[in-house]
Amino acid sequence: MTVLDQFGAFAGALAGLLSQPVSWLLLIGASLLGITFGALPGLTATLGVGLLATLTYSLDLNMALIALIAMYVGAVYGGSYSAILLNIPGTAASAASAMDGYPMAQRGEAGRVLGLTTTASFVGTVVGMLALVVVAPLILELALQFTSYEFFLLALFGIIISGTLQSSDLVIKGWIAGFLGLALSTVGRDGLMFFPRFTFGVPELDSGIEVVPVLIGAFAIPQIIHGLREGDGAVRLQAVGRILPDIRTMLRNLKHVIRSAMIGVGIGAVPGVGEDIAGWVSYGTAKASSPNPENFGKGEPAGLISSETANNACIGGALIPLVTLGIPGSPPAVMLLGALMLHGLTPGPMLSIEQPNFLVELAAIMVLASLAMWINGMLLARQVVKLLRIPPSLFLPVVAILSVLGSYALGLSTFNLYLMFAVGLAAYFLTRMHYPISALVIGVILGPMADENLRRALMVGQGDLTPFVTRPLSLILVLAITLIVLSQLPAYRRWRARALQRLRTAGAGGDGA
Repeated sequence: MTVLDQFGAFAGALAGLLSQPVSWLLLIGASLLGITFGALPGLTATLGVGLLATLTYSLDLNMALIALIAMYVGAVYGGSYSAILLNIPGTAASAASAMDGYPMAQRGEAGRVLGLTTTASFVGTVVGMLALVVVAPLILELALQFTSYEFFLLALFGIIISGTLQSSDLVIKGWIAGFLGLALSTVGRDGLMFFPRFTFGVPELDSGIEVVPVLIGAFAIPQIIHGLREGDGAVRLQAVGRILPDIRTMLRNLKHVIRSAMIGVGIGAVPGVGEDIAGWVSYGTAKASSPNPENFGKGEPAGLISSETANNACIGGALIPLVTLGIPGSPPAVMLLGALMLHGLTPGPMLSIEQPNFLVELAAIMVLASLAMWINGMLLARQVVKLLRIPPSLFLPVVAILSVLGSYALGLSTFNLYLMFAVGLAAYFLTRMHYPISALVIGVILGPMADENLRRALMVGQGDLTPFVTRPLSLILVLAITLIVLSQLPAYRRWRARALQRLRTAGAGGDGA
């Protein structure tokens, strides 16, 4: 498809969405709901997308995608409200925004700050969409060369790298969480021989473990327990004046906008990283490149603009591996993948063949979702801010009810409720021990891909393992996985440090000579 054909298809998809009033209602409503989820401390974009996924089960794919993308975009942006006005990030993605947003709000500039963050988030989302449209077709062309060997290694790579990057403690904990999810995915009848595995005579386990109850349990239950344990603190909300887009400040910081958007897209495309890392990396880069780094943390607009542009640009970046390879780039993208699978759509290399217009339609939805987010941010921000006065002890029980309804609605099965609570309690204790839950969920989602393709590869090759290292793409993935694992081993780190020290010593000796 040529560039003109893509542009024509994009314009057609955009016109089709704009011509449907129900699309606008879904966009505005889901975006506002996402902003609310992001703004309220204790709720997250991941949780919002997961809960909404269960409510879109009866909608067709396009309408469901509109609601989910609008929720995703709105929630990542909405976390800045509490970060700026309370100095309490509503989501992890907005943590860097509090560094300069809150000091500016303390100076009486809350309205200006919200205008800046709304515009920066809009720009970041649009840039992320452009990156998705440009980069995804290139990756899809490469992914069409994959066979069972590459698909297995790709799933293994996704689990390993997500566990590596999301571990706040020992990296091995991330790997354990990922492989625990992989083990859970093997429950039920296998996809090749239809033989029951690990069902223990329970008929409900014959079809395997449902992804949606696992997603809701893993993310919602620990958040609810943690929020109720923490209790309600005193709320000191900064006053919000008139909210206007500060275009002049945005133009003065254009270099920060462009650089942060690229950082957000790049980090989002790495499986399992997420918007919070993008925000902090962009903030740190802006501070390091500034002629006045001492102003950062005291109310510097460049810091706020950099973090907000990056975390929303990360959305488009996170969708690149999701759409092309079936590997989510961030925790909310994990939920989005589960929602797409719930609607019978499996992202990956075959998507361009099964749904040739999907990428163009997704880009059009992202543009409209970012526009709906900007409209809500400009017109309704002052109303949403009032919700920050609601104590967590009131809204978290509502989230618990929605979680129960969402899990039960999938097949009207009480077994899904037991599964949700069991996974939720296990996830809570794993979280307390610093095991990354996102890695576990990615293991559950990528598990079937790894299991079926490994067994198919061994069946086709009659047990021969040499194609894993003789096929070029397989060899690249094997080397990447090996390098990631080695880089976390203490012995390898010591050897690398000694080797670098010898090189520096040899270089210094050469200079002296």
